[in-house]
Amino acid sequence: MASYSFPDDFTWGVATASYQIEGAVAEDGRKPSVWDTFSATPGRVLNGDTGESACEHYHRYKADIALMAQLGIKHYRFSIAWPRIVPTGIGPVNEAGLDFYKRLVDCLQEHGITPHATLFHWDSPQALEDRFGSWQSREMAHAYADYVSAVVSRLGDRITHWMTINEISCFTHMGYAVDQIPVHAPGTTVKTLKEVWQTSHHAILAHGLGCQAIRAASPGPCSVALVDNFTTTVPLIESSEHIAAAQKAFGSLMSNGGIIFPVLTGAYNPDLLEKLGANAPDIQDGDLENIHQPLDAIGLNIYFGSYVQASDNQQGYEVLDFPAGYPRMHMPWLHIVPESIYWSIRHISETLGRPDLPVFITENGCAAQDELRPDGTVMDSDRIMYLRQHLKSSQRAISEGYPLKGYFLWTFMDNFEWAWGYDRRFGIIYTDYPTQARIPKASYHWYSECIRQNRVV
Repeated sequence: MASYSFPDDFTWGVATASYQIEGAVAEDGRKPSVWDTFSATPGRVLNGDTGESACEHYHRYKADIALMAQLGIKHYRFSIAWPRIVPTGIGPVNEAGLDFYKRLVDCLQEHGITPHATLFHWDSPQALEDRFGSWQSREMAHAYADYVSAVVSRLGDRITHWMTINEISCFTHMGYAVDQIPVHAPGTTVKTLKEVWQTSHHAILAHGLGCQAIRAASPGPCSVALVDNFTTTVPLIESSEHIAAAQKAFGSLMSNGGIIFPVLTGAYNPDLLEKLGANAPDIQDGDLENIHQPLDAIGLNIYFGSYVQASDNQQGYEVLDFPAGYPRMHMPWLHIVPESIYWSIRHISETLGRPDLPVFITENGCAAQDELRPDGTVMDSDRIMYLRQHLKSSQRAISEGYPLKGYFLWTFMDNFEWAWGYDRRFGIIYTDYPTQARIPKASYHWYSECIRQNRVV
């Protein structure tokens, strides 16, 4: 019988994001982010919810970290809020904002938990949206690099694991749209697809400049990674022809060829550029060299995948729609495809030709229809099912020799789920928003046992 064990040095962790948990949006010098503006705009977020309070983690971080320690994790991935550090986007550094993260990291280290900091998780300063339209401008990449320098030069004595940017496609391709209002902040309507692709080009340029800024500002050796959520192409059947079809589809599907390809290979995928034609972004001299920075690891946020089969059509593959009855969790897009983790890791090593690059699953989890039982517990066996199967897929990748080094479960506690507000729950801790009580779910105890035994239980 398979034991589904992990290596002794495997990294077990949880992940969160600043705007989703911190609250305290107007405290200690913080100024609005694009998500403050977006969520305050009627009709943009379900039920009119905002991140104004979120989980009040800004004031409750000590108790939250104590719960992390009880869980048994030794690694915590969180994000730093740009509007706390440089409230106007460009200009003076707000030391009071930095002090919060110093206190947070010191508390983590007191509990033996290693901090892994994401420098940008969508909450960019509203001031830069007002000034030059955020990611529509190349200036955004340079403003980001300056912000990174400010953070790393001041926190680099405490943090040695850095992640530049989280999920570029979400705040670019879902934040800008042609002739319609997009679902994510800043919610900008543009006239052409080229303008949308220009935003993601500016974001990968920011990543590259950010890598350079981290290494220049860090007072000592550190690890630098990007976090991406590419669309994972999964062969419907694991035969040679369908595997080849999934690998071919990987580069031209969605934004894959324009984000993960240039970051890891130094060039946009040619099939994607051919498909885009005149809508391809303008690429200035030196951009690809700046974008293609050496990385110490790649972080992958994997929730589901797309099944692909070989086809006799011109492109040689077909991306399959999910049947009406295909199982999914409590989000319209969250189809249950556990193999997606295995194939995401394999695509890095084989499809992109980077078997040298260590991989971390930086997010994996699901929304479930959690309910408090009369005895005050939450029995989320559906979430346990989802996580168990994805961890088995992770273990398969390791058993076949792929360089998966760690897993950060998304997410530690229920929080502000972007355009879904507080209606969707991804946490392994139930947040009772009226009281801000934290109630560990069954999945919290299950994950704790996985960590204790270092295997899937």
